[in-house]
Amino acid sequence: MSDVLTSPETTESGTPKRRTMTLNMGPQHPSTHGVLRVLLELDGEIIDKAEADIGFLHTGIEKECEVKTWQQVVPLTDRVDYLANLSNNLAYVLAVEKLLGLEVPPKAQFIRVMLTELTRISSHIVWLGTHALDIGAMSMFMYCFRERETLLKLFEMFSGQRMMTSYFRIGGLALEPPRGWEKAVGNIVQEFPGRIDEYEGLLTANPIWMNRTKGVGFMSLEDLLDWGATGPMIRAAGLAWDIRKQEPYSSYEKFQFEVPTRTASDVFARYEVRVAEMRESLKIVEQALKGMPEGRHVADVQGVILPDREKMKTQMEALIYHFKIVTEGFRVPAGEVYVAVESPRGELGYYVVSDGTTKPYRVHMRTPSFGNLQTLAPMLQGQLIADSIAALGSMDFVLGDTDR
Repeated sequence: MSDVLTSPETTESGTPKRRTMTLNMGPQHPSTHGVLRVLLELDGEIIDKAEADIGFLHTGIEKECEVKTWQQVVPLTDRVDYLANLSNNLAYVLAVEKLLGLEVPPKAQFIRVMLTELTRISSHIVWLGTHALDIGAMSMFMYCFRERETLLKLFEMFSGQRMMTSYFRIGGLALEPPRGWEKAVGNIVQEFPGRIDEYEGLLTANPIWMNRTKGVGFMSLEDLLDWGATGPMIRAAGLAWDIRKQEPYSSYEKFQFEVPTRTASDVFARYEVRVAEMRESLKIVEQALKGMPEGRHVADVQGVILPDREKMKTQMEALIYHFKIVTEGFRVPAGEVYVAVESPRGELGYYVVSDGTTKPYRVHMRTPSFGNLQTLAPMLQGQLIADSIAALGSMDFVLGDTDR
């Protein structure tokens, strides 16, 4: 922390000159939820100016994609937004499948929808627990991470990994869904609505929570759109824009769900939208569980999809294809595509360019956290410094999703 006072202390006419103080918050501040540095210029307790200094977590993931085969890129997408890794998996594989003209089996599409909605719930739960902790509700953090543990165990059940699952593959899924997954998902569908009721019982009508969130961090819908915000940020301002509805992908058009909106466009409205989204995600998961199609979990395309293990061990042609895909990768027709999905934070788009080789020529991620974080300066201007953490947390950004 450092402070800089303006000088001289009086103007040429002799009147006292307004003095400001600059506070350096971060990049290790716990309430920035990552390596974000925020420069706050204060006039007393009022924020006169705020500036977000990003780039401390840059990992070069986009450039790294250019030296990996198409399948090898999937684990890199896990690291972009580590709280919504399956959403990144999905956006990338949809883009490559579009270049290939590859049709994914219905069962794989439903599993993808189900798991990305569980990812949305998991991400919102982490946001709610940490956001409430920032404002002083410590017990909420414990309750939310109790539910997150249940979801991480389910992800591990499917993929063998708790967080960086890399479960989606070009053409379908990495593995056949495990034995007993229906019961595990059914228990979540049955238990979680009551847990969300507990969250709302603790916070929604809590006078301290309302005082700390209502009217705080307001931004108009026009300003949010101008700065590039998407997801719950704009839905809390009244715009019912959700890519799952407007531009359905992976069979979302077969599911019935609502797009929650509010109009207050403040911290409290963003809280209400995300809680409502968790309930809608549970409805989608239940529909996927009950309507799960039969069939393969991965497409059957020679030269692109690894052959079945039994064929690989009994047929020479299948063994050759397996060897070539693993050692060299597969070629993707030259072209470029942009595919967007609705991640927990907003519009997540992958722009993928192929030059016809076994490796991507270019992969660029349009990440929602980067757009949402641009609203920091106008949102905090004129706010009390005590309200800066609440406003900052309501954006629900992830620094890996911002810096890459």
